[in-house]
Amino acid sequence: MNSYLQKYRLRVKRRYLLARALRRRRQLVQVTGEPTRAANDILGFVCVRNELERLPYFLNHHRAMGVDQFYIVDNGSDDGTAEYATKQPDVTLFSTTQSYRDARFGMDWLNGLLMRYGAGHWCLTLDADEALVIPHQGARDLHDLTAWLDERGALSLQTIMVELYAKGPISHVSYTPGQRFEEALPYYDAAGYRRETHPVYGNTSIRGGPRERVFFQERPDLSPHLQKTPLIKWHWRYAYASSTHIALPTRLNSQSMQSKMPTGALLHAKFLPDALAKTRAAAIRKEHFTNPTDYDAYYGALANDPDLWHEDAKTYAGWEALESEGLMGRGDWR
Repeated sequence: MNSYLQKYRLRVKRRYLLARALRRRRQLVQVTGEPTRAANDILGFVCVRNELERLPYFLNHHRAMGVDQFYIVDNGSDDGTAEYATKQPDVTLFSTTQSYRDARFGMDWLNGLLMRYGAGHWCLTLDADEALVIPHQGARDLHDLTAWLDERGALSLQTIMVELYAKGPISHVSYTPGQRFEEALPYYDAAGYRRETHPVYGNTSIRGGPRERVFFQERPDLSPHLQKTPLIKWHWRYAYASSTHIALPTRLNSQSMQSKMPTGALLHAKFLPDALAKTRAAAIRKEHFTNPTDYDAYYGALANDPDLWHEDAKTYAGWEALESEGLMGRGDWR
């Protein structure tokens, strides 16, 4: 396709997504007041449904990394998630019972909040089952990283989603809310990832990991995309096009993939014991995929309580190990 025409179509799509976000933002009811934002505050954004098990650690982990305020959309939780969030002084909570799928899997709501609150701030947009890992984790935080990126005119950080799992059936995992994800789910796949250039957006698409290995061997084209751009210096004209896998304009998806730029990882804690009940509910609600019938076999296999471990599994040992395995890197941020 002609490159000018491609850029034009993507510009039109971005405007369409922004218009959707403005409309869908009206579906949100603000539940708690908003703390005063400072100019250099790093903001976190997340859409949740029944995440009381993960939310305490999610918030504590990212607070420790330097997120100053969180904007949470609760989509009809009935497990106490909303009640927990209202008690957090750094959380601004919004509520909606509208369709998650019709809101582009929550991204219309989050794009609307990013437009309203995120402009001019570094914004971290995640799922509640994700924990960000950056180079120098523990010794430096997101304020250190974003200051370094600002000095170089970089606008984003790319990451790979590293899916964590335990040894044995999912139902045998023991997890206490607030516990580190990797303590209950200590293993991950260090190899077996495929990288290719997306034909439309030009970003590097990454697939592989335990879900492809266990559930999508026969249909690797349906396995989840693992690349994400969760950390962006936000502008009101920006928009996420496909979860946080793809952001527009497209330059946001490639800045940190340059060899001199650092990259991070998202530790993905999907496979805690509640994944079984969540899977059964998702199969009934059909709110999580554009073509949900394509994933009936996946839902069935996951609901059967599989063991995701294999003999080449690695035990999570920190960001340095992920860097040595080529899953993330510090680039020139030394």
